[in-house]
Amino acid sequence: MNRAHLKWMTGMLALFMLSAFSWPAQGAEDAARALARAVLDRPDGRDAVMSLSMTLIEDGRSPRVRSMVSYRLDDPGQGVRTLIRFTAPADIAGTGLLTHDPLVGDSNQWIYLPAMKRVRRVDANRKGGRFVNSDYYFEDLRTRQVELDRHRLLGREEVEGVMCEVLESTPVDSTNSVYDRRVAWIDPSTLLPLRVEFHEGGGRAPAKRMQVVRREQVQGYWTVMDSVMRDLNRGHETRLVTERVVYDQGLPESLFGTRALEDERSERPYRP
Repeated sequence: MNRAHLKWMTGMLALFMLSAFSWPAQGAEDAARALARAVLDRPDGRDAVMSLSMTLIEDGRSPRVRSMVSYRLDDPGQGVRTLIRFTAPADIAGTGLLTHDPLVGDSNQWIYLPAMKRVRRVDANRKGGRFVNSDYYFEDLRTRQVELDRHRLLGREEVEGVMCEVLESTPVDSTNSVYDRRVAWIDPSTLLPLRVEFHEGGGRAPAKRMQVVRREQVQGYWTVMDSVMRDLNRGHETRLVTERVVYDQGLPESLFGTRALEDERSERPYRP
């Protein structure tokens, strides 16, 4: 049984649990946790490379467009490793972010700034810092393990014509997340969150909202092709458009080390 098939079976189990545990208390907690696990484990390939455009949109300013490549390696025994590299415009080209998300323990991140010609570790306290002035925090670029949160099903609600399961996730330890809670509208047929609202600072209203604009199946994997992250307080938004994606190339582990972060030549053969 390959890993994609196993992850598909995990998703089907979660949907069964949602129907089987429709009552409150322990059964509902188990169903919520199972759905969160299924979303994390949904089929998305052993590895993936995406070429994307990032557009920063702000009232009164012209949109700022950046080009980037994202690499991901999913190792069942080690966790998830990702590398983001900007390729344009010139003032940000070469900038890279490397993230290691182990199955147990804290995530680690390193950033490479070409002007400084050195790799710097991202301090764990900067999880609420904005990544290259976008609406994505460093925390948003990490893979968060299910066990770090308490999960609760809030019901069902329609998003863009799709009836979604509404899942609330609250940190078990408030110090390991910048968010008080996250609420996700999950399409049960694809296990993709179609909308996520992020609450922080004790506010009742969300501070940020991520909305999926378009999704497609690529090589059999459901893929977000267009999404928008909005800062609801300052009226700023970041749009990510996937221009091309290739799954299961067999990316080498060496691509996800700090040495490769400093030298992008090793990653160029794998770009879509």
